Amino acid sequence: MELQITNAIDQVGADAWNRVAGTGHPFLRHEFLAALERHGCVGEQYGWRPRHLLARDEQGQLIGAVPLYLKDNSYGEFVFDWAWADAFHRHGIPYYPKAVSSIPYTPATGPRVLVRPGVERAPVAVALVELGKALMEQEGLSSLHWLFTDAVDNRLLQEQGFMPRLGCQFHWHNQGYRDFEDFLSRLTSRKRKQLRRERRHVRDAGIELRVLHGHEMDHELWSIMHGFYRSTFEKKSGIPTLSQGFFEELSHTMGDQLVLVFAWHQGEPVAGAINFRGDDTLYGRHWGCREDFHSLHFEACYYQGIEYCIAHGLRCFEPGAQGEHKISRGFLPTATWSTHWIRDEGFRTAIGDFLRREQYGMRDYMESLAEQSPYRQVEVA
Repeated sequence: MELQITNAIDQVGADAWNRVAGTGHPFLRHEFLAALERHGCVGEQYGWRPRHLLARDEQGQLIGAVPLYLKDNSYGEFVFDWAWADAFHRHGIPYYPKAVSSIPYTPATGPRVLVRPGVERAPVAVALVELGKALMEQEGLSSLHWLFTDAVDNRLLQEQGFMPRLGCQFHWHNQGYRDFEDFLSRLTSRKRKQLRRERRHVRDAGIELRVLHGHEMDHELWSIMHGFYRSTFEKKSGIPTLSQGFFEELSHTMGDQLVLVFAWHQGEPVAGAINFRGDDTLYGRHWGCREDFHSLHFEACYYQGIEYCIAHGLRCFEPGAQGEHKISRGFLPTATWSTHWIRDEGFRTAIGDFLRREQYGMRDYMESLAEQSPYRQVEVA
């Protein structure tokens, strides 16, 4: 087995990468990661420097990969370690740069240690993890983090000495609903009335909702949608790192996996939401608006997505990070995981103790939230 590190995913062929990563997770596709790099959405400017890990067999065929970045900040990760960085700084130890295996700006759970189907997983996966550790040592990095990992990678990484961290998101799960009314019928009477009232506010305002896939978009529609995307960041003094060119490229390379919701009022577009579709999951990613309408955010970002999942037989809807207000609208608290290796032994011990205590608190938090379930009988996520 030959191990390599590349600072540009285009140095790996799209077919070779996708044979390893698959196409069921849209954010792991070569097309998605390459578009980020080609359009300057990652790189020196934003502190996401690609260092993807690769494993090849004796014939030079790609059999394993890890999307990995050197980070000069913690922006766009959604697993918050600013307190760790501050503690390092106060002790005169640099926290940045660090290494992160993650999808930039995307808090979606999925595999991170990728091994080609049909290849014995264990030796390739362990070799890639060890390569990540070696990179950390060679570059003098403070730490190595794996964010929003799935159950398989969690086991692997903990066996390799990485410390687990528990987080919480709010996901909707399809219980075989026939339609939106069938979903509503499973809610308590009070919550059912709330959702119907919110949808009625949107209808009474004369809002028309349209759902398009990426291949149905053109430059003008993307200019409108990207304007919505930028507006949200501008209102919150954030940085809209994803360019219009990035989204337009994805329309051509993975159009069916882009699901766009437009809201129109009196013939003018007033709001929009950007979603991505995997094999069995819809991922809500971005939202923006030009005008404020009662409950339009809930309709465009949640209810349209739920209807889409039911109509297309998708198992799960992940609408993004945070947001306890999602519970009353059918999204239940769901565990998310990351794992961490801290190079400094003293800080590794201290952070490990913090993570153990934090996990107890997070479990209590999630249990209390589960008691607020809007379903007539609590559905377990």
